[in-house]
Amino acid sequence: MNLTEGLLRMRYRDSWERPALMVPDEVYAITIELFPIANLFGPGHRLRLDISSSNFPHFDVNPNSGEPEGEWRQPRIARNRVFVEAARPSDILLPVIPPLDVVC
Repeated sequence: MNLTEGLLRMRYRDSWERPALMVPDEVYAITIELFPIANLFGPGHRLRLDISSSNFPHFDVNPNSGEPEGEWRQPRIARNRVFVEAARPSDILLPVIPPLDVVC
């Protein structure tokens, strides 16, 4: 079950006003903000992170070509990598709300 999602078109990773295309094989540090949710995770629950280059039809098509938005003609396959080694660690920050001590 998907709990939430986040979206970042990489050309806007630094600024909406100054889009910049990615350079192949270059590594970029990015932050993807997730839409707010609340969920109670019980013992044994697990999380899975899915990384995708598109979420059509929920969001507009990302052709991964660098062409102007809405004018693409040559879509490309994207290859996404999430680094996990010590030199390039990745992380997920999950705020935890402590349980309320409610007396009924």
